[in-house]
Amino acid sequence: MGRLLSVVYGVVAYAVFFVTFLYAIGFVGCLVVPKCVNGGPETPLRTALAIDLLLLGAFAIQHSVMARPGFKQWWTKMVPRPVERSTYVMLASLVLILLYWQWRPLPAIVWDVQAGALRGLLWGVFGLGWLIVLLSTFMIDHFDLFGLRQVWLYFHGRDYTRVPFKTTAFYRYSRNPINFGFLLAFWAAPTMTAGRLLFTLATTGYILVATQLEERDHAHFLGDAYRAYKARTSRLIPMPPKRS
Repeated sequence: MGRLLSVVYGVVAYAVFFVTFLYAIGFVGCLVVPKCVNGGPETPLRTALAIDLLLLGAFAIQHSVMARPGFKQWWTKMVPRPVERSTYVMLASLVLILLYWQWRPLPAIVWDVQAGALRGLLWGVFGLGWLIVLLSTFMIDHFDLFGLRQVWLYFHGRDYTRVPFKTTAFYRYSRNPINFGFLLAFWAAPTMTAGRLLFTLATTGYILVATQLEERDHAHFLGDAYRAYKARTSRLIPMPPKRS
């Protein structure tokens, strides 16, 4: 029964994540969803800034602290190891849902591109960014990244093994194509409000810091193989790999 419940929990956590991910596209781009980065109750500027920064800080802290090996070692004393990743995914999704719900708009226009061709190009880059994010997860192991592989192995009574180190497709040209995709999607704004700019600046800062922390962890676990990969491959912006 415990194994079955683990699978059910993992599937639910994944479903919550996937809906949250799809909503993020609408939230940032103000497409289809009932509330986006430019929508919500009118709030005095200082109050709006304080609330938005608290929400962004909560996401950054949760996302980074829970991803560190030291925290995982402590956390798995309370949370069963097979559902540790699913729990991380679930909590990250819930923090994002809180951000969507409580976000306060800052409607002042920073730029507004009206030229049809350029505006269309920006929308294209916006969509490309999200597509890169999603495809990049499958180029490593989408189901391991979001906890489904762990609970599936546990359900079948098999020990978890780390996903082999891969440098295929996008990862040949960038060590962090997921983060690069996010940057494209966040900055490609035909209409940039102060609220979206705050969101974009904060998430860009977080991505730059988190990328360094993740790479430090990768070098610790993967050793010389990752250090050699790091030496020949661009950190974020896709570039031809350096010849050794």
